[in-house]
Amino acid sequence: MNALVQVAAEEQNPLLPALPEVVIGLIAFAIVFGFLAKKLLPNINKVLDERRTQIEGGIEKAEAAQAEAQDTLEQYKAQLAEARHEAARLRQEAQEQGAALIAEMRAEGQRQREEIVATGHTQIEAERKQAAAALRQDVGALATDLAGKLVGESLEDQVRQSRVIDRFLDDLEEKAEAAR
Repeated sequence: MNALVQVAAEEQNPLLPALPEVVIGLIAFAIVFGFLAKKLLPNINKVLDERRTQIEGGIEKAEAAQAEAQDTLEQYKAQLAEARHEAARLRQEAQEQGAALIAEMRAEGQRQREEIVATGHTQIEAERKQAAAALRQDVGALATDLAGKLVGESLEDQVRQSRVIDRFLDDLEEKAEAAR
């Protein structure tokens, strides 16, 4: 008998369990699986659903926040572009006003210069005429005195004196113009 137990023990594969152990293991597995499926699995699914909802809500919130940030960025860019445009317009207006002011000041300066030059020419012409008249009188008086001394009689008559002086000076002017 010893030999039979040894042969039977040798024929059994050590990796394969005995049939009663397999049946008991399957029954125990089914009980544990049933318990887990009825009690634990719904709680696990519930927690997973809650996490999925939170993640989806977080993603939606993140997408909403990103969309809002994008809208804000677009508004900022639009305001910045508008501000740049306004600044360029103001700069252009300032340049135009500056150019107009410079042109106006130049025109005013030119007008004042011309006015000063015209006044100067008028004043010079008046002084020249005054000097010519004074010179005529002085030359006339000197010529009359000299002529009176040469002739030996007094040439005190104003009308005659004036005619002689004018004729003498006119002759001098004609000679001066002919010499030019």
